[in-house]
Parts: sequence; C-alpha cells; structure tokens
Amino acid sequence: MQGIPRGILGSLTSREGLGKDRASRGEERVADTAETNEQAEPDRLSVTRSVVDGVTVVTVTGEVDHHTSGTLRQALTPADPDGARTVADLSGVPFMDSSGINVLIAGHQAHGPTGWLRLAGVRRPVLRTLEIVGLTPLLPCYPSVRDALAG
Repeated sequence: MQGIPRGILGSLTSREGLGKDRASRGEERVADTAETNEQAEPDRLSVTRSVVDGVTVVTVTGEVDHHTSGTLRQALTPADPDGARTVADLSGVPFMDSSGINVLIAGHQAHGPTGWLRLAGVRRPVLRTLEIVGLTPLLPCYPSVRDALAG
C-alpha cells in the first residue's frame, strides 16, 4: 500500500484528512472542488411528472449520470406500458453520461409496441451524444414539449 495515494483507496476517515493529504501534494484546490461535488450529488437531479392531453410529460433538470439515472428510469417507466405515451423534457439537462443513454433505451422499450417516448428540448451536448450512439432515429427529438405533443 506504500506509494498509493490514500484517497484512492478510500482509507481516510474524514474529509478533513483528505484535504490535508492532497494539500501536502499541492492539490488543496482539487480537494475543495471534490468535497463540494460529493455533497451535491444526491440532490442534483429534479424530475417531475404531469399529464397533458393524456400524455405523460416528464420534466428533467440537472445532470443525468450513474448517481441519478435511477430516478429518471423510474419516471420514464410507465405504470401501464400498453399504449403509453411520454414526452421527456430534457431542456434542463446539460449533461448525460452512458447510464442516461441506457435509461432512455430502457424507457423506449418500456413503452411497448403501441406506445412511444419522445424527447423535447434536448441541449446540443446531449443531442450530440444521442446522435453519436445512433439513438435519434429511435427516440425522436423535438425543439419543445408542445412540438413533441403535436408530433
């Protein structure tokens, strides 16, 4: 264990110790940033559901990653998949990693053969990821919720 930074092993018992260990290596600023991000992670995604003209609208705000994707998965899974129709408003999502992509695929599959999942307001970085992995033909993207509802 000699020579391996203690922070990587998770053997420190307090954040204070982590800051001191990194400070001794000239990384005090990184420790402050990491501490802030770790504390913010559990609450950084907001998901609300509403129904508009018989269509479920899921409004998502925040980053979608492996820490938060479970919340989105639950919101995109219809109670009755037979003919379910959902619009996911992603206009408040600045970042989505591969776990978010997996959630969108699972959400699409959960809507059964007669239902659909549409995406609205997808920001450019997220849209680029969807394009790269080839999901835009499977999950239609619309500029707004209104356009997705009219689809």
